[in-house]
Amino acid sequence: MTMTTRHDLRVRDFVTDGIRSGAYRANGKLPTERALSEQLGVPRSAVRDALAVLESGGVVTRIIGSGTYVREPEDKPVAPEPVPQAASPAEIMEARLLVEPQLAQLAAINADQSDFALFDECIRQGDAADSFEAFEHWDAALHHAIAKSTHNRLVIELYGMITRARDLTAWGELKRRSLSADRREHYRREHHAIVAALQARDVSAAEKALLGHLERVRSNLLGR
Repeated sequence: MTMTTRHDLRVRDFVTDGIRSGAYRANGKLPTERALSEQLGVPRSAVRDALAVLESGGVVTRIIGSGTYVREPEDKPVAPEPVPQAASPAEIMEARLLVEPQLAQLAAINADQSDFALFDECIRQGDAADSFEAFEHWDAALHHAIAKSTHNRLVIELYGMITRARDLTAWGELKRRSLSADRREHYRREHHAIVAALQARDVSAAEKALLGHLERVRSNLLGR
């Protein structure tokens, strides 16, 4: 039996998050083991083990000589995850300002090299994004990656509740209306500063950078 490692979990999380977000679609081909290994900074053996687990769970199918493909989801009821009801954008911003700067402190302490590689990938893709949807996807992916890099399941679930609350509001349309080219450039620079502080394991700088970023987002979205 293969022992589960943090690297295996990182690969599984990356692939399943990509499937949920639509980055990897049903019947679509996943990157090669080598590409995933290099992108996430993990051994190829960890990628192979993670894909084996996903295959046994019916998430992907591996075809020798061809590659690994996302399986069509089965039509079965899924229990909904609990989410706060009718949270307003203002309430969501209050929660983010309360949680995420402290979350950044923990990430600066606990993040590993695979987390740093994922931060870099989110930054690179966000810089290259040529549409609002693409930039928003990688913006959200970066914040999600920071939460996961705490390696604290309670903290990750708490951040997940905030994310699910955003999905129930008009957050996306509000963000779209507020995002000018100038504001996007500010966000991009702030993302770079946050990641630099995390990779330097500078707890104070990471907290300050994330707090400043969220304060700008709140001002742009809510006018305060």
